[in-house]
Amino acid sequence: MVGLLVLLGLALLSVPVLLVWALVSLAGVKQRLEQVEGELARMRTQGGVAPAATAAPQAPGPEPTLAELVRRQQTPAPRPVPQPQPAAPAAEPAAAPAPAPVAPPPLPAAPVPARAPRPQVPRPAPARTGPQAEPAVLRLLKRWFSSGNVPVKIGVLVLLAGVAALLKYASDQGLFQLPIQLRLAGVAAAALAALAFAWRRRGHNRIFALSLQGGAIGVLLLVVFAATRLYGLLEPVHAFVVSVVLVAGMVLLAVLQNAQVLAALALLAGYMAPIWLSTGSGNHVALFSYYALLNAAVVVVAWFRAWRTLNLLGFVFTFGIGTLWGIDAYVPEKYATTQPFLALFFAFYLAVPLLFARQRPEGPRDLVDGCLVFGTPLVAFCLQAGLLEGQRLPLAFCALGLAALYAVLAWLLRRRGGYGLLGQAYAALAVGFATLAVPLGLSARATAAVFALEGAGLYWLGLRQQRLLPQLAGAGLQLGAALALALGLEGAVDEARALVNPTALGMLLIALGGWASAWAARAHGLRWPAAAFYLWGLAWWAGNGVREVDAFAPTGLRADLWLLLAGASGWLAAEVHRRRPAALLAATLLGAVLLAMPLLLLQGQDHVHPLGGRLGALAWLGFAVLVVRGLACTRGDAGLVAGAAQFASWLLWPLLATVEAGWLADHFGLGQGWAAALRMTPWLLLAALGLWRWSWLAWPRTSTAAAPLRLPLLLLVLAVLGAAGLLMLPLPLQPQPLAWLPLLNPGELAQLGALALAAAWLGSEQAPDALRAWRNAVLAGGGFLLLSACTLRSVHYWGGVAWAPGLLSSSLAQTSLTVVWSVLGVLGWIVGSRSGRRGLWLAGALLMGVVLAKLVLVDRTHLGNLTGIVSFIAYGVLCTIVGYLAPAPPRGATGNEESTA
Repeated sequence: MVGLLVLLGLALLSVPVLLVWALVSLAGVKQRLEQVEGELARMRTQGGVAPAATAAPQAPGPEPTLAELVRRQQTPAPRPVPQPQPAAPAAEPAAAPAPAPVAPPPLPAAPVPARAPRPQVPRPAPARTGPQAEPAVLRLLKRWFSSGNVPVKIGVLVLLAGVAALLKYASDQGLFQLPIQLRLAGVAAAALAALAFAWRRRGHNRIFALSLQGGAIGVLLLVVFAATRLYGLLEPVHAFVVSVVLVAGMVLLAVLQNAQVLAALALLAGYMAPIWLSTGSGNHVALFSYYALLNAAVVVVAWFRAWRTLNLLGFVFTFGIGTLWGIDAYVPEKYATTQPFLALFFAFYLAVPLLFARQRPEGPRDLVDGCLVFGTPLVAFCLQAGLLEGQRLPLAFCALGLAALYAVLAWLLRRRGGYGLLGQAYAALAVGFATLAVPLGLSARATAAVFALEGAGLYWLGLRQQRLLPQLAGAGLQLGAALALALGLEGAVDEARALVNPTALGMLLIALGGWASAWAARAHGLRWPAAAFYLWGLAWWAGNGVREVDAFAPTGLRADLWLLLAGASGWLAAEVHRRRPAALLAATLLGAVLLAMPLLLLQGQDHVHPLGGRLGALAWLGFAVLVVRGLACTRGDAGLVAGAAQFASWLLWPLLATVEAGWLADHFGLGQGWAAALRMTPWLLLAALGLWRWSWLAWPRTSTAAAPLRLPLLLLVLAVLGAAGLLMLPLPLQPQPLAWLPLLNPGELAQLGALALAAAWLGSEQAPDALRAWRNAVLAGGGFLLLSACTLRSVHYWGGVAWAPGLLSSSLAQTSLTVVWSVLGVLGWIVGSRSGRRGLWLAGALLMGVVLAKLVLVDRTHLGNLTGIVSFIAYGVLCTIVGYLAPAPPRGATGNEESTA
């Protein structure tokens, strides 16, 4: 009964092993199939293609009749014709047209090229595609149990189980009266005899001989282990010596006979022996020492043969059984006796993929190599973590050591032929373990910094290798860095130093990682990823600066420092733009200039005016230097974004001067007229430079690069001046500390300056043709409004009428307006008539009509006082003068003479 249970257990244990073996053998089956197809293709090239080529010149012959086709189908003689030897001589008759009897041979030769490929490609295709519906594992298992010497394969497995069960049963029941020494010696003798017999039969029946050799060696290993662990007949040292001899013999036989099956069967028996005959003593040192010998044999075999099955069996049994033992029996007291074995096994299976690559340096690595290359460090590191029991710092050093080891291997293999893919795998492992070491050994904020730089490096490596996975991993690491930093901020202690605290350094490195990734993406022509990485880095850069200023700077200095930060950011981007032009870099300079506009208002809240406080003037001086240098870096860029940066700077400085002018007027107690004039002066100066000194205004960029901005700038500035002039019309514009003088006070002089600049621009070639036609209308309308407002202010200051809504209803104001408007109308009449400008004459006439309507509707209410009477008299006198000087509109010289007569 015990024997049956052992057999059943052995069968259950062998199923996963056979499944793994079958998976591994798939690559070998595919390789052999490719070799067979290649050989068939070569034979077809020699035997089928050449005759077809020689038969081509005979194709134009007469078509065969129906009787000839029937005769050809019934004649089996032409089958031996396709031979590789006649292919070369066949070219000579083809070149000589003299022999006439050459025509009949194409009859049997014609079907040869068509039938020759049939056994190679068309026929096997249905047979190969049919089983594809079955899983590959089932197909390989069917092949293993249906090909070769199946009875021997099954018999050896059953024999091993029987021997194990027999030894166990004899030990427990005492069925044999012979001493155990004799019984073990008999079993060993039988195994040696079987081994010798199999060696002699190796040339006659290879599969039978190899299977029997593997089973015999497995039995000998079982005997040695039973004599040592069960019965104490051999000392452990002696048992290991004998095991070394048996393993060496196994390696020698497998290598000499090139027998992968022999090595696999013997190795399987060797790994299963401690499980079958375990005494439960828990001596892990003996177990792992035994496995160390077996793994050493695997390494030796890998030196001579590229046997993937053997490598995988050793890896699965070694780390699988080691993991099961660690879960069940490991305690911290066994660390000193367990750690060396883990390191040794890792070294074994670190070397095996290298040895495999040495045997086959060309071509991609298959499934087994992938399992060993990636599985060995991952499994070993997990087991190492179990041995250290959560000690983060030692585990971090372990991960760092693995990263260094794989980095060295990748560096050594990077230029060796056939090792490119293996070197890339080692490089990926180095990056992975270095990444893993960071959170194990460092804080969350330091982890963020390292992850950011590592992500940038991994993204660059993915671009270099044209592989998507490293690129995605690099971007993911940078996102992970941001997440790690955010988590680290929650439990961060108060930081006492600006710029050198962990949070600032972490945010800075995240920004640098994003910019490095943007640089790499742009170098490879990836526009949108480069833009995304650049904006990501810029956001962290700006956020870091804002946070540091807010956390460490006094309240009165925050706006000044943010202004310097904006200027420095724009300047750095412009310096990079000078070497590697990019629209986003110029946009950064533009953003810095635009950001300065709200910052100057914030400075006004912090220290009254932008240039005030301890750092206000110095901050603006530094910002100006940085912006000018940034614009100089974009000197050769005629693009829209670089031009917009300069355009924004043109508006920034008058805005700053306007705010400062308002503060100066308030500070020195100047009147409203002075404040308005001072605020308009920067814009007047900007308009004058745009009109007559464009090269000064375009500096530090060239006049040519800035030329497209001239018209938009003048339109905007003159619109600002016009709006300011209109807003000043309802204001009294006090001239304190000076006395009031019409048109010679500061406010109205500024309005006159704006009107003169508008007239000068509209009269120049720089103005568009559509606007140039409106020059007279703008000048006349602006002058009329300015003189009307000046009249009302004169009434206010000289007549003593309060500046209030009732000012217009006063008789003095109405009489003054009537006189002024009448004078303007008369001037228009006279000048228009004398200069022959009919439009001006009509405008004067229209204004006089308006004055007449005003007299009738408004001024008649004031006829009871002196001012009302003066307005009527003045209007009449003026009309009389006009009637004498210019009684009619200008139509020609004759008409004018008649009118005056």
